[in-house]
Amino acid sequence: MRRKENVTDFLERSGRNYSEAGRFNVYKVDEFYKGNSSPLIRRDYYKISLICKGEGLLSYADKSFHIKDNAIIFGNPMIPYSWERISEKQTGYFCMFTEEFIHHQLKSKKLSESPLFKVNGNPVLFPSQKSMDLMVGIFEQMLVEITAAYTNKYELLLNYVQIIIHEALKMSTPENINATSSSSIRITELFLELLERQFPISSPQHILQLKNPGEFAKQLSIHPNHLNKSLKEVTGKTTSIHISERIINESKDLLINSNWDIAEIGYCLGFEHASNFNIFFRKHTGQTPNHFRRQMIDGNNN
Repeated sequence: MRRKENVTDFLERSGRNYSEAGRFNVYKVDEFYKGNSSPLIRRDYYKISLICKGEGLLSYADKSFHIKDNAIIFGNPMIPYSWERISEKQTGYFCMFTEEFIHHQLKSKKLSESPLFKVNGNPVLFPSQKSMDLMVGIFEQMLVEITAAYTNKYELLLNYVQIIIHEALKMSTPENINATSSSSIRITELFLELLERQFPISSPQHILQLKNPGEFAKQLSIHPNHLNKSLKEVTGKTTSIHISERIINESKDLLINSNWDIAEIGYCLGFEHASNFNIFFRKHTGQTPNHFRRQMIDGNNN
């Protein structure tokens, strides 16, 4: 099955020299990509892409964004996504960086609300032309600094990334930012981060430790009702729905990308008996795991 992609994997997949891998990289889209798309996989790095010209489809497990010109996209290690090119000609910039690059300033209270770090936030924003002009200038400057011999260049690059994040925060409307209490937002972010930390499942011996609302609430030291209320306030979904949707997404990934049998997949996802996993999967997808797997294999072979 597919594992997490790291920076070196990404560079090699894109036909670049792996020696370029580092804690921070920045490129021009048209000089880097030569017509290839990106698969639906989880990365272990952060990525900020500024699309100036071009059209494509950004897809997550549960939603897709059709993007055409003037867009900024934030990717983080917790959410798998894919990019399908629609137009042949695409221009813009992107920078990618690892957890090692991130300074406490990037995860400060204010910047933690940005699309870069919010697990349930909006990863795609559509800047005004004024904002686009500003960010194009920042990316151009980052391209200059990345090759400079300046000793403290990574601190300078970090400051440029901060400016981009602040510009993204300015695009968020005040009513959306203040619609929910800071307590509910924080609880939601902690829950979603705790949920995502359990994935991907890398072997049949890797068994989910937290499987129900009570276990998550205990880990967060709050009452299950308080957790549920916070999640509904921020996301509109209950704790159980979040857990079920994430388990379904992982089970689909395992059915497609592993050769494990149904009982093994169900067991590592918290189901002691294959029959319980079958019932759960069918309830949420309308088909059995076996039928889903056969359907996907047949579709890939056609």
